[in-house]
Amino acid sequence: MTNKTLYVTDLDGTLMRGDKSVSERSISIINKLIEEGMNFTVASARSVSSLQHIVKPLDISIPLVVRNGTALAAPGTLEIMEKAVFTKEEVSSIREILTDLPVYGFTSIWHGGEMEKVFYAGEHSLGIKKYLEEHEGEKGLKIVSDIDELWAGDVGYITMIDDRDVLRPVYEKVKDSSGWEAVFQQDSYDEEYWLEICPENSTKAKAIVRLKEKLGLEKIVVFGDSVNDIPMFQVADEAYAVENALPELKKYATAVIGSNEEDGVAEYLQQLYDRRF
Repeated sequence: MTNKTLYVTDLDGTLMRGDKSVSERSISIINKLIEEGMNFTVASARSVSSLQHIVKPLDISIPLVVRNGTALAAPGTLEIMEKAVFTKEEVSSIREILTDLPVYGFTSIWHGGEMEKVFYAGEHSLGIKKYLEEHEGEKGLKIVSDIDELWAGDVGYITMIDDRDVLRPVYEKVKDSSGWEAVFQQDSYDEEYWLEICPENSTKAKAIVRLKEKLGLEKIVVFGDSVNDIPMFQVADEAYAVENALPELKKYATAVIGSNEEDGVAEYLQQLYDRRF
């Protein structure tokens, strides 16, 4: 039987455990299924630089969805195959709204196939301070002293990190505007909230549908844990929420499976695959 299903999992809080790792058991199960012909990939809000060590042990042979659907990365090399960027007009409009971005966030700028995270030198929110400390020394981080440099180049992503009450009003300003997509959710590992803004029509859901069409597949099965997974749950033929998923996501799930700490995704993939073959 020819496998015509695309299997896609979120990473943080879904395939990954609370310690930000993928267990050896999950890696073993998934690699065995890929070897048997399963069309498996991941869809994450992470950039290529922050997910490469996570996916390296996995034998993924089809494109990966990164940056919440704004780009597709080639298997193995993780070179960017497709990417979305804001137009100059959209950048101008969003700059007028995000006047506090230098304090609460950063931009992600494309330079060819590489994405650089650009921060303004000065006062930062606790969330941004923690992010910079955690990623200290990471390739692709840049601190600038001119605010205009936050927007210099092909802007592909905008990120703000702070308390819910601080960012909620900003989200309300941007969520219904045309020209971009906005996702507002709590960090999978911490108390801070993230507001992430990307070009219009560049969501996980739309990227997964495009990937299905590129590969000539017929069905989509997805796994997730948070609100930014809701759109991909809505376009999937089957959608599974891990036990630790937010209640808002579980409402859209075909079923609830084991938690991320219990290899829920890998174990259920094995069950699904066994039933199909």
